Amino acid sequence: MASGDTLLTIGPLQASYPSSNPATPDTRNTHPVLDFDTTTQETVYFANLVMPRHYAGGDIVVYVHHAASSATSGTIGWGVTLERVGTAQDIDSDGFATEKIITAATVSGTSGIMIISNATLTAGATDTDSVAAGEAFRIRLRRDVANDTATGDAEFYAMELKEA
Repeated sequence: MASGDTLLTIGPLQASYPSSNPATPDTRNTHPVLDFDTTTQETVYFANLVMPRHYAGGDIVVYVHHAASSATSGTIGWGVTLERVGTAQDIDSDGFATEKIITAATVSGTSGIMIISNATLTAGATDTDSVAAGEAFRIRLRRDVANDTATGDAEFYAMELKEA
């Protein structure tokens, strides 16, 4: 496959939740979303993923589709990281790569209009945890509450992973 091809898409219904500070499942006009608080760093995981066999081992661009629950000004940012499960990770413990901060993007002047923010994860141990084609992995997503400025919840709608 060529660079720029979509590797996979992920939605809110595929989430799993930590025991403390999880994002909250919600709907907006029957659209499933995950609500991330404005002051508490809430987390969600997307587990049991398998890197498609057409992945050539390059950099991965993560696109996060999101909206503000009520804010019409300010910014929303995210932190994302991958954990290669493969055949080496003991799933009784975590082994995530370094979290990549997705630069906070300005929210729409109309609440509910989607924003698409992205960051590139460089192939290798630091950013992609060296996940390879055909290997199991998971993703952790958190709102970057330390650096964004929008009040109210950030609503996660979808995520797309593309090979750069």
